[in-house]
Amino acid sequence: MPEIVTALPLLALTALLGYLLGSVPFGIVMARLFGLGDLRKIGSGNIGATNVLRTGNKLAAFLTLILDAGKGGIAVLVARALLGDDAAQIAGFAAFLGHCFPVYLGFRGGKGVATWLGTLFALAWPVGLAAGATWLVTAGVFRISSLAALVAALLTPLWAWLLGFPQMVVLLVALGALIFIRHHENIRRILAGTESRIGKK
Repeated sequence: MPEIVTALPLLALTALLGYLLGSVPFGIVMARLFGLGDLRKIGSGNIGATNVLRTGNKLAAFLTLILDAGKGGIAVLVARALLGDDAAQIAGFAAFLGHCFPVYLGFRGGKGVATWLGTLFALAWPVGLAAGATWLVTAGVFRISSLAALVAALLTPLWAWLLGFPQMVVLLVALGALIFIRHHENIRRILAGTESRIGKK
């Protein structure tokens, strides 16, 4: 963890604003803009880019991915510019929580992978690249998006340590644990051999 130098009331405000930003359900917004229907009733019911892609609309899925990642990235960059590294980590964590448990949707949100990745790139781009590469390699080999996310979340604290960002390790362990919790149904399907593969509509 970085040294806490920001006043606690400011950190609390940072967390609140990061959470509210993270709560914006861009997957649902894109699905409605593109006339795809209620995303929560399509495919897995998840509000993220992977489920948008299951509709067959690649542009909507791409925009969802960018916007969901942007939530974490913007929260981190603004907090760092205004307050410092301690606030940046708080903002990224809060944005991730907002995506997973959005107040606007009754706290039923997505799994947070894109927001997690955007947070990583904003905090330390080498760690973001390592996480993204881990996802791509795993997805390329096994063709399972959820498995790629789980492997990336598991290994990223190690990448942060090896790349010289030990102050991020505690945050990454916490985010990784939440990613595993949010993917508990996917883990059961992976073990049963029934998880959907990339490219399947």
